[in-house]
Amino acid sequence: MQSLDMSSPEFLEEMEKTKQFTDKVCSQFGFVYHPNEDVNEGVTMGLARHKLLYGKRFCPCFMVVEEDGKHKSADNRTCPCKPALEHEIPEEGKCHCGIFCTPEYAKANQN
Repeated sequence: MQSLDMSSPEFLEEMEKTKQFTDKVCSQFGFVYHPNEDVNEGVTMGLARHKLLYGKRFCPCFMVVEEDGKHKSADNRTCPCKPALEHEIPEEGKCHCGIFCTPEYAKANQN
């Protein structure tokens, strides 16, 4: 398994890009962030890590596998993933990872 220095300038720059990406997803789809900031930070870090390691923001909650020399998410989940957009968020109020929520879900689950 590859490792990254999470305090490196490269990783910190990718974290900022990933934050801008998740901001854009929220804006585009009318989502809000999870009310627990630890959830958002963990998922953002995972997305940034996958982007640096594999070139795509694969969902950090699912395994990344190599197939025919290419990396892919075991459940074909690249953020924002189709299962989250079509089922999880509309039906449960949040995506599997929890970063993207409906405003109603976030309000109901505030600490």
